[in-house]
Amino acid sequence: MGERGPITNRSRAWSGYLERTPRVPTRDASERAHDVVIVGAGQSGLAVAYYLRRTMLDVVMLDAESGPGGAWRHGWESLRLFSPARWSSLPGWIMPGGPDYYPSRDDFLHYMSEYEQRYRFQTHRPVTVSAVRRDGEFLALDSDSGQWQARAVVSATGTWGTPSIPDAPGRADYRGEQLHSAEYSSPLPFAGRRVLVVGGGNSGAQIFADLLDIADVAWVTRREPTLLPDEVDGRVLFERATERFLAAIEGRDPTEVGDESLGDIVMVPPVRHARDRGLLRTVRPFDRFTERGVIWQDGTSEAVDAVIWCTGFRYALDHLRSLDVFDASGRIPVHGTRSVREPHLWLVGYGEWTGFASATIIGVGRSARETAKEIGDMVAGDG
Repeated sequence: MGERGPITNRSRAWSGYLERTPRVPTRDASERAHDVVIVGAGQSGLAVAYYLRRTMLDVVMLDAESGPGGAWRHGWESLRLFSPARWSSLPGWIMPGGPDYYPSRDDFLHYMSEYEQRYRFQTHRPVTVSAVRRDGEFLALDSDSGQWQARAVVSATGTWGTPSIPDAPGRADYRGEQLHSAEYSSPLPFAGRRVLVVGGGNSGAQIFADLLDIADVAWVTRREPTLLPDEVDGRVLFERATERFLAAIEGRDPTEVGDESLGDIVMVPPVRHARDRGLLRTVRPFDRFTERGVIWQDGTSEAVDAVIWCTGFRYALDHLRSLDVFDASGRIPVHGTRSVREPHLWLVGYGEWTGFASATIIGVGRSARETAKEIGDMVAGDG
């Protein structure tokens, strides 16, 4: 192609979208200019790549991980998905396992690896993108493997790389072990130790249940979590959220559709087992840290060996700070998934602001399909 040569077949990029036999890229890996570069090969990046493969565009994914799976590679060993396999699938291929099987972390990692191979994506890893910059008609991507160029960039880096830990009083003075749920792998290192699991979401519930039989563990939450009925899982939650989403689009009151107060915690098997044993209990937050533990709100002091923070993540967007795309609040304004300030940039999978349910496995497909169509139309228009 040459350093700045034209990208071929642009005028036919989107015509025949549904019927076209996907093109297998033949470009030599040393050539660094492409139609589309997707940053991140987790669930969002794969979904976008799936829809783009139906075009004539040359697409590559740059992934910071050493192998397939994205953020799921860092999930703890006993992690279970919230939805049965059929409702935990990416576009085009239903995950094996049936309607009643809740996949494990390793099940989903295997599925994502097979998904990459099935659709023959052109993925380069490990490649960490540090900056995206405007470079004439291209966007340039600086990485630890050199520079890449693209007419369109899809950022699909999610949140896993930017864990959030609150600045609790005295935390810097505490000499015990602290880690985020992003770093938690197994209960074995905590055997026989006093551990606090902090955070009232599903990760807190699952990690607490994981530790129950091996550590002296307490689950610390701001309020008492509400447990979902056993029959309500991620599939049901997605269906009800979809009903409210459609109601809002149609001008109806979304609060009148379904029940928004079902609860907080999905009863995956390990959590349900802890509940059935009467052990799924929480305590209110401690007041502050000491060097060796915490002081609770009633003034009592307790020695604590480790604290596991299940307190969420921030958006992993530092690689885009070299572009003028952020607003005064620190957010990136988008229309759909397309950056308002940089029309060659799309963001997929970061939450509701980048598409309804786009941070979920089953929900990202809608945003990915619309993103792929917009990119195809844009590149075709360049011709």
